[in-house]
Amino acid sequence: MHIKKFSAAGFRNLKTQCLLSPDINVIFGDNAQGKTNLLEAIYFCAFGRSLRARADGELVAWGEDAAQIRLETQRGGISSTLDARLETMGRKTSKYISIDFLPVKHMKDLFGRLLVVMFSPEDLRLIKAGPAERRRFMDMEICQLSPVYYNDLREYHRALKQRNALLKILQKDRSQSDSLSVWDEQLKKYGTRIMKTRTAFVKKISEIAAEIHKNITSGEVLALEYKSSVDADSYAAVLKNSRERDIQRGTTCEGIHTDDIEFTINDVSARHFGSQGQQRTAALSAKLAEIEIIRESTGETPILLLDDVLSELDKNRQKFLFRQISNLQTIITCTGTEISKEGFLLEMKAGEIFAEEV
Repeated sequence: MHIKKFSAAGFRNLKTQCLLSPDINVIFGDNAQGKTNLLEAIYFCAFGRSLRARADGELVAWGEDAAQIRLETQRGGISSTLDARLETMGRKTSKYISIDFLPVKHMKDLFGRLLVVMFSPEDLRLIKAGPAERRRFMDMEICQLSPVYYNDLREYHRALKQRNALLKILQKDRSQSDSLSVWDEQLKKYGTRIMKTRTAFVKKISEIAAEIHKNITSGEVLALEYKSSVDADSYAAVLKNSRERDIQRGTTCEGIHTDDIEFTINDVSARHFGSQGQQRTAALSAKLAEIEIIRESTGETPILLLDDVLSELDKNRQKFLFRQISNLQTIITCTGTEISKEGFLLEMKAGEIFAEEV
């Protein structure tokens, strides 16, 4: 699939429209001109949320009361239009997303309609960042492929929020402690399902990333392993045994919301002992593996968004990356044009795009 035309107004500093090549698009320009904002707008259309903003209202340009994005896409020979609109009224921001002018009423109906893989400098820190970053990496990718997983994740976090609220009450009044069993059952139900899906995903991505990593490094062995503080058989027991500690802290200490992925290179922890170059290569391999998983699962190639990551990669890794992305639409941001001798160049100035084919 690919985006044929992009337009936006009032989304951060964007006030532009442009045609995009189905191959490589290079968006160049000085800093703070809006290059990352364009990628963020595409990401927002795919997931209904921003990677950077804590609240949707932050995405609406200062002084504006609405932001509008439109993507004209093609998938399997079928054209489609995806619209996203944000409207602010005081402190409240309303979000409206439609596909072919039909409203998307639930986020689970949006996932998978625009297949996107985003690679940013933050993803290069995927290995050495905290577990939350790696959980987000898993969850966002799986949600694109499985609406059921999105629903399980939503229900799990809803139950977790209710259980944590009850734990704070129990710090002062233990009379309602039996009510924890209700939420424990919900956490077990959805948590075990999430664990099963995550385990299968990490196993698959490990297989693909290992082969990619081997080709980049000429032999280093990369492996990913899903790590959880609980397992399906003992989930309920772990929650029960942790109750006293949970009450004291006012939060649920055990569960899939604390899970992690362990990256190893030649059986050694990449996070603790890998060099910066090894960590970057491992992250790159994992992100490229995402592309293959989407391709295998859907029969479609996703759109790859590369936000100023080329400056973080040496020439050999850049060359490998360009070989890997030859058959899918890629949108790259950078400050110069030297990184691409062919493709579609788009210059960004103050939120507007000016295109010239090379």
